[in-house]
Amino acid sequence: MPRKNKARRLAVDGQTFLWSLSHTHRASGDGRYEDCCETVLIRLFKARGRLRVAFRAGPDRLVPDGYLIPSGAVGTALDRTLNLHEPGTTRALLDEALSRGWCPDSPLTEEIDGWTLFDAVVTRRGATSPD
Repeated sequence: MPRKNKARRLAVDGQTFLWSLSHTHRASGDGRYEDCCETVLIRLFKARGRLRVAFRAGPDRLVPDGYLIPSGAVGTALDRTLNLHEPGTTRALLDEALSRGWCPDSPLTEEIDGWTLFDAVVTRRGATSPD
């Protein structure tokens, strides 16, 4: 079931971007959540294109699971996480995507595996604990 936050503004070098965070998963037969994914959606204000940065659950990957990991926290260990609710984290994701060639004026939606950006964004932001 998707859960999405309201779009927020992020000012970068005289441009306005809009961003939001959503969570998706499916329920297993025993009431647990599976295939959890945190997604940050970023777009340039009044542009059609979007950047979707997806952090999918997997081995050695922490994403909110409804039990131990809080909303918006993604990481590779409990002491190496990012808080996707923080504008500074979104800014670091945006900066990293731009440095890798994402074009905000493109009319297309591009999806990036967030884990490919994770180490660079942790370096930009510094790792934190989800507590």
